[in-house]
Amino acid sequence: MLNILNPQCMKKFIYLFLSLVVLTSCGTKEDVVYFNGIDSKDNIVGIDSYMPTYHIDDELIIVVNAIDSEAARPFNQNSVSYSDDIRMSYGRERIQSYIIDSDGNIDFPVLGTIKIAGLNRDQAKNMLVDELTDYIKKPIVNIRTVNYKITVLGEVNRPGTYTATNERITLIEALGMAGDLTIYGERENVLVIHDYDGKKTYTRVNLKSHDLFESPVYYLAQNDVVYVEPNKTAARASKIGASTSVIIASIGILISVATLIVTITNN
Repeated sequence: MLNILNPQCMKKFIYLFLSLVVLTSCGTKEDVVYFNGIDSKDNIVGIDSYMPTYHIDDELIIVVNAIDSEAARPFNQNSVSYSDDIRMSYGRERIQSYIIDSDGNIDFPVLGTIKIAGLNRDQAKNMLVDELTDYIKKPIVNIRTVNYKITVLGEVNRPGTYTATNERITLIEALGMAGDLTIYGERENVLVIHDYDGKKTYTRVNLKSHDLFESPVYYLAQNDVVYVEPNKTAARASKIGASTSVIIASIGILISVATLIVTITNN
């Protein structure tokens, strides 16, 4: 029968215990590295040509200018004062926005109802310029989306909702804004939830693969939700629980006490 109080047996037991702890907690470089398989010669062409299209509930600011500023005035919304604090009697000035309705239209001054959903920014600008040419000479149209937001949840360092100021944001940029994935984030199965005019689609993305750059959700759309689920290490940790952690800590203390007793006894 094994005498566990034997110093040699005790040392072997301690080494075995520590080895198990190390082995169960270690990982490989490939577990956390992004974009595996990309060679320096690889060149993905065309991803910068992406332009988002407008959808229902998008909020737009549209400004019309012309050589004759007075001629352009009737085609612009009035400025309004707004504030994030309702207790303030004054706020910042901002031009009133247009919200695309459930039919994909906006109600534009003078021109009336205009279908804008499904168009990208350049297409919408060109259409408005064509319509305005009948009223003013050489019109200039600027369009900006003011509610282009992305939500990032799960195993990231700063989960939350973020505004894309340039109206175009990649999945990598969104994760960067959220402080990147934690060490417990599952990098091979990131979920992107896209709401296209009330219809949701679900796409899984592998951040460790260079195929990410060819994914249909590499560029995110307005109101997209990115969810990073916990990996196996996090799942195992959740199963262990606080009570098991206490037990493991107690075992460690008992081993230390037993080692001290054996040392004193042999001396």
